[in-house]
Amino acid sequence: MTLNEITRVQEYLRVTFSNNRIKILQPKKPGAPIEVYMGDEFIGVLYRDDEEGEISYTLNISILEEDLPAAVSI
Repeated sequence: MTLNEITRVQEYLRVTFSNNRIKILQPKKPGAPIEVYMGDEFIGVLYRDDEEGEISYTLNISILEEDLPAAVSI
């Protein structure tokens, strides 16, 4: 993914979620995962898909069970 694409996706996410703390870091090595952060907290990985000339971007956010609040009775 190019720096231009990373910048555009970052701006899209910031506007869409009204949050300027979202940042996407360009990988240090080619082919390495593109990491997405909220401030200093890692939140997920960004992928670029090119399907028959149509480009899309997928943000995969992992939520650890240990980070969730305690369960409540319904």
